[in-house]
This record gives sequence, structure tokens and C-alpha cells, in this order.
Amino acid sequence: MEQKSMTALVSAFSRAYHSVQNTEKVFDDYLAKDILTQHEYEQISSNMSKGISFFNPSFEGTQEEALKWIVDNQLSPSPIGRAAFAKKALENAVRIGAKQYLIFAAGYDTFAYRQPDWASKIQIFELDHPATGSDKQKRIQSIVAEKPANLHYVSVDFTKNNWESNLIACSEFAQSKISFCSLLGISYYLSKQTFAETINTISSIVPKGSSIIFDYPDEDTYTPRAGERAKKQAAMAGAANEKMLASYSYLELEKLLADSNFLIYEHLTPNEITEQYFKKYNQANPEHPITAFDNVNYCLAVKK
Repeated sequence: MEQKSMTALVSAFSRAYHSVQNTEKVFDDYLAKDILTQHEYEQISSNMSKGISFFNPSFEGTQEEALKWIVDNQLSPSPIGRAAFAKKALENAVRIGAKQYLIFAAGYDTFAYRQPDWASKIQIFELDHPATGSDKQKRIQSIVAEKPANLHYVSVDFTKNNWESNLIACSEFAQSKISFCSLLGISYYLSKQTFAETINTISSIVPKGSSIIFDYPDEDTYTPRAGERAKKQAAMAGAANEKMLASYSYLELEKLLADSNFLIYEHLTPNEITEQYFKKYNQANPEHPITAFDNVNYCLAVKK
């Protein structure tokens, strides 16, 4: 099935590896391992550890140590950091009135299947490409007895811009209800124009008080000033035919959001992300610290 997104699978793998291998976790996605077949898990493990010379040419150690180095340094900082950020922000939003959770390009996200009690009061919408969506649902069926009553799948193709009509056509979705919209892991793969249009469209179908959460590469990402890891990440995405397209300065982002009536409510730089979300893990693992990805910021914006 060629439509399986390789970056989505690797992201699931990195969440799985982090949850399986550690007692102190930045984020515990205990279902991620079950979403992957044993063969996929082993295959990604093997491919990654074989790539150590690409990621860290001077590395010395076993294959297992190489894999841990690659996951902790290259693969997991983004997926686990932004998942922890999203969980905290979503919980806060629900506490103050959000009734809908929209997950754009849901990939192999498992939130709906391990939802905490406080989430049972909200409606959850997973928007994704039909191929990725159906692949994910097949995988989930073998793990979870039944689909949560508050979860709804919406098939979309972001490049064709049909997501808005497909979401509105979903009878459980209400434009009048405060929504929390996750666009994590998306801004890299959309042109600036498409990203701006997506935010503008969201703004037109959610009421004020709704929020959007996303991570984005800063203006140094694709320049020689970028950190080593950012360069490797761009190369890896390119090899998976998922080319990274855009990066933003804070001021540019602020304007893009303001044009759609969104105000930045929380903004975290890599150092702040490491301090807020990785500190406990790093205290428990001083010899294997995880630091947030260079050049990637997290943003939570609220519609005014």
C-alpha cells in the first residue's frame, strides 16, 4: 500500500520506542507499539541503527546503543515533545469550554483510544487522507475492542482543499462549538500560502475562543545557520518524498495568524520546550538527555 506515510510510521515508532524503553517518560503513548506490526518495528529499528553513520559519524557502540542515540536525538524529540504540549493545552481548553477536538493529518495518533476521563465530554475528529485513515483503522481494530463513541473519521485530501466541506458534512461537527485544532507536524509540508489558507478556513468554521496548536520551523531552519539535526531531518523527509517547504519568523507568523483573527497565546522555543517537558526525563537519564529539536517552536493561538 504505497500511500502509507513513512514519516507517520516513523513518528509512531519513535513514540512506541520511547514508551517501551523508559520508565520516566516525556509522553506515554502505550498504544503506539501495538499499531506497528512486529516486522515494521524491527525493520524501522534496523534501518535506523544502520543509519548511525549518517546521523552521528563519530559514534561508537552497539547497534542497540546506536538505535537509542538516534531515537533520543533525532526521531523522538519532536513527536513526544509536541504530544506532551498538545495534551496539556487540550486539557486546559476542555476545562474552559472546548467541546470539539480536531486532529488534522491524524496519522497514527492514538489519543482517542487512550483518552482520559476528561475527554469523554468532547467530540474528537480525525482528519486524514483516506489511505492513511483506513490503514490506521485496520491496525486499531486488532487492538481496541470498539471505536470510542465520541470519535469520528473524516476523509480529506489537504492538497485538494476539500477538508472543510467534508468536515462540515460530518453531522457530529458543530460550527458553533468551541474547538481545539491540532495541526502538529503539518506546517513543514505545506507552502506558506496553503498553511495561511488552512488557518483562515479553520477561522471561518470555528467560533471565537477556539484554538489551534502547531509546531513550525523557524527562519533559520533551511539555512546554513540551522542546527545539524534540522539539516538531517530535512534530508530524511526528502528521501521519503515528503519535502519540507516552509519556515517562519515569529513576526511573520504573528501576522499570518492575525490575518485570520488568531492571537498567539503560548509560544515556546527549543530551550523552553526542553525545560518544560524534558526536564524530569533528563534528571532521570543524565547520560541520555533529550533536548527539543533545534529551530522548531511550538505555538498555541486563540481566535479572538
